[in-house]
Amino acid sequence: MIFKLKNGVLLVGALLVGWFGWGMYNYFFDLKKPEIVLAGLEPEHYYCGDISCSLASNKKGEVSIWLDGKPLINRFKVSQEQVFTIPSKTVANGKHQLKADFVESTYRKNKVLLERDFFVDNVSLQAALVKSETDYKVFQGRTLHIQFQVNKPIDQAVVSALSNKYSCFPESKESLVYETFVPVTCEENPNEYLFALDILDKVGNNLHLENKFQVVQYPFKKQTLQVSDEKIKQEYEKATGDNMEQALETLVQQSPHEKLWRGAFCLPTEVQRVTCEFGTVRTTQQKGRYVHKGIDIINLPRSVVWAPQNGRVVLKERYGMTGNTVVIDHGWGVFSLFFHLDDFDKNLQVGAKIAKGNPLGTVGKTGYATGYHLHWEMRVNNTGVDPMQWTKELF
Repeated sequence: MIFKLKNGVLLVGALLVGWFGWGMYNYFFDLKKPEIVLAGLEPEHYYCGDISCSLASNKKGEVSIWLDGKPLINRFKVSQEQVFTIPSKTVANGKHQLKADFVESTYRKNKVLLERDFFVDNVSLQAALVKSETDYKVFQGRTLHIQFQVNKPIDQAVVSALSNKYSCFPESKESLVYETFVPVTCEENPNEYLFALDILDKVGNNLHLENKFQVVQYPFKKQTLQVSDEKIKQEYEKATGDNMEQALETLVQQSPHEKLWRGAFCLPTEVQRVTCEFGTVRTTQQKGRYVHKGIDIINLPRSVVWAPQNGRVVLKERYGMTGNTVVIDHGWGVFSLFFHLDDFDKNLQVGAKIAKGNPLGTVGKTGYATGYHLHWEMRVNNTGVDPMQWTKELF
């Protein structure tokens, strides 16, 4: 019995000496810097109301916390997770900074400084449509332009119309006026429709607005066109691209969520006359009856064609039907297309930015064409719309 007790005392003593020795080693010789983890406050995020946070460290020590340079918590001990609250209702809306200064409880007093920027938003979300209800009328084949104003920056907004959804974006950088463009097909039935606007701010508040718009019937013209089979055969033999529509589907998916243009579009060449308007119902021997989703502009042969707005060149290719073709992406799924060019400008490069007025090529008759002209299209999310509407200052 005495032997067992003696061994027990020796074991406890050995453990105490080991524990004390390990503690002394950590106190004097541990060179590892402490690590601290701040939870509940993500960098550059927006918050409203009181913000519940926690701070934890892998070592014992003391931490002091400052909010915008003013002490929030002064030197409280950290041995495990510590919870604290940021009273965001007592500070101004906008950007703030939290600093946590941790000092470990060792001989070396190693320090760690953590800084985190965040935003406070305790403002209720408000929004209103820019136009009155009576202004929301659009012809078949045109674009419905929807604008609304908010009282603060938002996270996202989506318009639901004609069984599709359209993302909204600022009219200009840092503007509180947001907009979107809803393409209305030539085939859309004239009627009154509903559009819904769902807005989400940066702290999760939602706002839902609804309004009506009217699609008005447009008297589209009719036209017959004759192109020889031999001409078409020759054009397909010269083609270097296979399927433009397939390429466009991919390009629309890759369109940047950034508005690359500002203001009205300009005409891409001097106009002597327009031989085929947008939406004309055309009949040909080879293609049958179809809707012409662009405008055909007559100018002098090999006259310069230029970019009608800022954007990025995403396609430069020759196809059997469209001939020498250039496509410009203006951002947010808005595209300009130019067909039948005689040649391309020598400086035109796919992937390069292009400014309004920069040359694209010259007026030609390549592809499915009977004479020199420029076929100009505009598409919104790959739906053809009248490009002339986009040249109006009030649009």
